[in-house]
Amino acid sequence: MIFRMAAVGLGLALAASTAQAETSTLDGAASNLAFGSIKFNDTGEVHSFKSIDGTVAENGAVTLGIDLSSVETQIDIRNERMVEHVFKNAPRASISAQIDMAAMEAVAVGDSTVMEVEGNLDLLGVDVPLYGDMFIMRLARDKVMVTTDSMMFLSTADAEIDPGVDKLMELADLPNIVRAVPVTLRLMFDADGRSG
Repeated sequence: MIFRMAAVGLGLALAASTAQAETSTLDGAASNLAFGSIKFNDTGEVHSFKSIDGTVAENGAVTLGIDLSSVETQIDIRNERMVEHVFKNAPRASISAQIDMAAMEAVAVGDSTVMEVEGNLDLLGVDVPLYGDMFIMRLARDKVMVTTDSMMFLSTADAEIDPGVDKLMELADLPNIVRAVPVTLRLMFDADGRSG
């Protein structure tokens, strides 16, 4: 659902930033993983996760962690309901991917590329295949930025969280919540673990 494109972006950015380093680390303060919700068919709202982290190994093995309790919807009670009913009080979601490091080493400082990456999301014990196109720019030899290359829509059914969304509708007395979730991301990675 929400995290599918984050996995893709994480892998590409980390791969690009590790050409001269054993590992790279997500700069959480400079990164943003946002998702939208649409209710009443035409009322959209933007949400995000305040705490995400990630690393990539020299061999291209990528891991991303998302603190599910850090969801920020701008309404405290809704944050609590998301954590309890959608995320079932699980502490984290995890994402894994394998990156072709050699392909990324060719991206020079100041250059950019668009690439597709595949991975896997583990959310509440449900495995969701991950894939998509991401825009990557190398800002410095040890710093990479990645963003979504186009609008992304993800299905709550893929992550099997529709019962939780149904509960949100009941508690908020809503007639509907659209099950196609728009997602955007901006991820910043530093080599040698120099993240903020």
